[in-house]
Amino acid sequence: MIRVLLPAHLKTLARVSGEVQVDVAGQPTIVSVLDAIEASYPMLQGTIRDHVTQERRPFVRFFACEEDYSLEPPETPLPSAVAQGAEPFLIVGAMAGG
Repeated sequence: MIRVLLPAHLKTLARVSGEVQVDVAGQPTIVSVLDAIEASYPMLQGTIRDHVTQERRPFVRFFACEEDYSLEPPETPLPSAVAQGAEPFLIVGAMAGG
């Protein structure tokens, strides 16, 4: 099971509290975790990544083991601590403004 922390607005949309857990077969990658989240919580489709291009939405960031994975290719394997459930995969809503 992969542990995933969602930003507050996506937790509200998915009607969950705290972290969620998803099953991923084989080595978890960014794209496999996102696919599993959207399969488990269809209301989140299009909120984390674009429906058509499947690219990460602006102002959404990905973190694992205190490292930023936002600009990594979607097929990037996640650290073993995430794969083993010791650390969560974080989806963070970035803030902007001046």
